[in-house]
Amino acid sequence: MSAVLWLLIALPLGAGAVLALTGPRRNRLVPALGAAVAAVVLGAAIAAAVTRPAASAPLFAGMEAGLAVDGLSAVMVVTVAAVTLAVLVFAAGEFAADENRGRFFGLMLLFAGAMLVTVTATTLPLLLMAWEVMGAASWALIGYRWRRPERAEAADVAFLTTRAADLGLYLAAGAAVAGGVGSLRLDALPNAASPWLHVATAGIVVAALGKSAQMPFSFWLSRAMQGPSPVSALLHSATMVAAGAYLLLRLVPLLDATRWAGPAVAWAGAVTALALGLVAVAQTDLKQLLAASTSAQIGFMVLAAGSGGVAGGTTQLVAHAATKSGLFLAAGAWLTALGTRQLPALRGAARRYRPVGAAFTVGALTLAGLPPLSLWAAKDEVLAAARTGGTALYAVGLAAAAVAAVYSVKAVRYVTRPLPETPQTGYDTEQRGTRRVARTASAPLFALTLAAAVLGVLALPGPASWLKRLVGARGEPSPAPWELGLSAGVAFAAAGLAWRCASGPVPVPRTAAGAARGWLYLEQAARTVVARPVLGLARTLAAFDDRVVDGAVRRTARGGLATARLARRLDDGVVDGAVQAVAASLCRLGRWARRPQTGLLHQYYAQAAVGFLVLVLIVLLVR
Repeated sequence: MSAVLWLLIALPLGAGAVLALTGPRRNRLVPALGAAVAAVVLGAAIAAAVTRPAASAPLFAGMEAGLAVDGLSAVMVVTVAAVTLAVLVFAAGEFAADENRGRFFGLMLLFAGAMLVTVTATTLPLLLMAWEVMGAASWALIGYRWRRPERAEAADVAFLTTRAADLGLYLAAGAAVAGGVGSLRLDALPNAASPWLHVATAGIVVAALGKSAQMPFSFWLSRAMQGPSPVSALLHSATMVAAGAYLLLRLVPLLDATRWAGPAVAWAGAVTALALGLVAVAQTDLKQLLAASTSAQIGFMVLAAGSGGVAGGTTQLVAHAATKSGLFLAAGAWLTALGTRQLPALRGAARRYRPVGAAFTVGALTLAGLPPLSLWAAKDEVLAAARTGGTALYAVGLAAAAVAAVYSVKAVRYVTRPLPETPQTGYDTEQRGTRRVARTASAPLFALTLAAAVLGVLALPGPASWLKRLVGARGEPSPAPWELGLSAGVAFAAAGLAWRCASGPVPVPRTAAGAARGWLYLEQAARTVVARPVLGLARTLAAFDDRVVDGAVRRTARGGLATARLARRLDDGVVDGAVQAVAASLCRLGRWARRPQTGLLHQYYAQAAVGFLVLVLIVLLVR
């Protein structure tokens, strides 16, 4: 059955590459082809989840590229494939005829393929490769409409932030090899020798927190909202931001082996869930609200991983994927129709486009954690695991759940209010609206909304026990009845307060409100603490290279040239002069020796007589 697994991986990667290279020449056919490929991938994912195939191939000496579908990855492959299909069907009506649909649908399939490799990889090298492809594809998708500079810059910020955190995986791979895990199998990482075990764990935790937009990396998700809405619906619900949480859920044994990693991860998730929830409350841009809520909701999954709640984190991941992808698609439908994503301008949007409004309302109430919808039950599973880590951790998680109800109901309150007398004055703040919702929007919206509403059954006693057996977490705690009642009461109280106060100003200090609207100034802090020092160091090293290293090379070259010129002068003035002087002397001697050679016999006789006389004189004088 490994053929099913290879089909699951190769089909989206191959078809995505082909579609991306077709360009705009097949614009009319591309959406149908992309959706058809996604449907086949979903079928393969279901087959893989049932049959649990595994495959491997040699990669390096003593190391393999392994793929396998087990309990946890079975849930993930179906989730990723289902959301991909829904998003691509929705996207078929979202792009103008002159846009390059081939590039968009191709990149989306490439991204989905990379995510499927990520969740099925059993060895760190293959996971690293898919992780890198996923990051590159996300950069291209966020900057899809790159002709607007702010969108290209947003793609760069998102890519560089996640890429910096991704270096932790390389650190983890090196530490694992140094610690004796030559195969780099994920399930063998807890066996690494100390202190390399701690180094590898730290690298994986940093990479996972960065990819999942947890603090202090959360700001890249705000920038990523410059991408098209279908991109946000796929990347920021079930795939990219969920990849880090999935990796932590997969490697819970590694977190447990170090003792410190579990509590650190749990608190990182809890703090992100609370802090980014408050950021979401302060937003007036619908996509920014959904982005901040994504970081907050992923925080619950990270909290579950740190607390050892694999089943609770999985339930939260699946329910959030359906809920958030539907909300992003609804926001995208309104953006296309009305040309705005500003909450004040979207007043009455749910009444004007009732199917979209109904789907958005159900999704937002699910996000609020109101019973009996799915995220209420999922959060209680997470909080039950968090309670084992201490009362303080449980209290922070419960407070974050209350904040989730506030920002979700705030969004519902805006879009369900009666239409103003002149709504047109608030529209078209981002682009020119079409004043219609595409026909392809309804089916995926309703499917995702239905899933968001009913996936809470995974937290019921029977399905919860089945899910715990599936993911190998039989001993995980379940929420007590009083926990269910407490969380429901907190959610309803927070929702009621939010509904009552949504139309009026909230008495919050201006500084705190500004910080929340600015995503806690995390990007500015990153620029100050990381980017500017690095750029300053780069400029210093460049100046050192130019003035010292290159200067030394240039001075050496100039010295060589000066020596060559001196050698040339010596050669021309001394050596060549001496040679020329000898030659001139010999020439003169030759001329002098030639003068007696006249051909006259009496002169030769006289010369012989003189020569004989000279010899006689020499003999006499010598004696």
